Amino acid sequence: MEKDYEIRTGCDRGLCRQAIGRQDRQLNTYDWLADVPGNSESTDLVEVQFKHTRKGYYHNVNNLPLKKGDIVAVEASPGHDIGVVTLTGRLVNLQLKKANLKSADDIKRIYRLAREVDMQKFREAKAREHQTMIESREIAKGLGLQMKIGDVEYQGDGQKAIFYYIADERVDFRQLIKDLAAAFHVRIEMKQIGARQEAGRIGGTGPCGRELCCATWMKNFVSVSTGAARFQDISLNPQKLAGMCAKLKCCLNYEVDDYMEAGRKLPSREVVLQTLDSDYFLFKSDILAGMVTYSTDKRVAANLETITGERAKEVIEMNRRGEKPASLQPDGKQQEPKGPVDLLAGDSITRFDKAKKKKKKKPQNKQGGGQQQQPAQHQPKAAQKPAKKNKENKEHEPKE
Repeated sequence: MEKDYEIRTGCDRGLCRQAIGRQDRQLNTYDWLADVPGNSESTDLVEVQFKHTRKGYYHNVNNLPLKKGDIVAVEASPGHDIGVVTLTGRLVNLQLKKANLKSADDIKRIYRLAREVDMQKFREAKAREHQTMIESREIAKGLGLQMKIGDVEYQGDGQKAIFYYIADERVDFRQLIKDLAAAFHVRIEMKQIGARQEAGRIGGTGPCGRELCCATWMKNFVSVSTGAARFQDISLNPQKLAGMCAKLKCCLNYEVDDYMEAGRKLPSREVVLQTLDSDYFLFKSDILAGMVTYSTDKRVAANLETITGERAKEVIEMNRRGEKPASLQPDGKQQEPKGPVDLLAGDSITRFDKAKKKKKKKPQNKQGGGQQQQPAQHQPKAAQKPAKKNKENKEHEPKE
């Protein structure tokens, strides 16, 4: 018996539509409390997202029935701005702690749901952003400022524009603000961002094949050092360690704690293991597997012995007591060296030297008689032509 399956759009089973919201928004947060009764009435705070990764938190003073994906008009200075609701309910209080908003003055209010007039002004303002960015770069270049204007964001009502710029050193842009205000006739706000923030605003695909973390879920950036790569035994290749922002990849910090915890169970690199035969130096280590490989030479892989970290610590304790084991292996037997593998061990060396058998051609019979004609393969062309002519003459001779 066939069952009828339906796609549920409510919050009664499975994933909640209101919790997921619009997936085209960066830094989207899954609201796992959206289907809890009374969640939206627990607080009047609402998270609103604007262009790219810019977010703000506002009071729903008018008690509007807001949910994820609603376009609202919020308070700005001056005028109003247009954004999209990305989170409501109790989780907004947790997001406020991450945003470090300690002052109540930073939290403004929501005016209303966006009307058609508001959306018309919003579209007109957004249409000017690209051309404004190009002209602002030319103005900054004319002033000789060592900075790069990466993006421009207009306010929803078009009264204000935010210019995002990148600079390695301190920049005096007082004259730039005057020139931009005279050129575009709006209020100017300059906001400096780093290379990581720029990559998060632009977006892209990382070498792992997935969308950049800074453009999807990362809300704050932690400093990354080359020490994280050393703890994980990663090759210090700048081309492989750098991300799309030309800085060290943020994902280097994801597993470094596990590697540091597992690395504490392994012996130090400077410790030399002594046996009755020779001294062993650390050659390489598999941190997560807890295995270490020792060599009898400091620089070259010679007489390699692979043991566990616990066995290495046992040998170290024996050396401290003045004892030397017969071998690094727990059973006292030396590990047999692995010889080179012969890929042609089961094949004959002369398998390609055997002569191929020539196929004999079958004789061709004449149409009229049963006599076989011998092929004249080795006769030159000049000798074959007269023979053909004589043959034709014999056929036309009268019979006696």
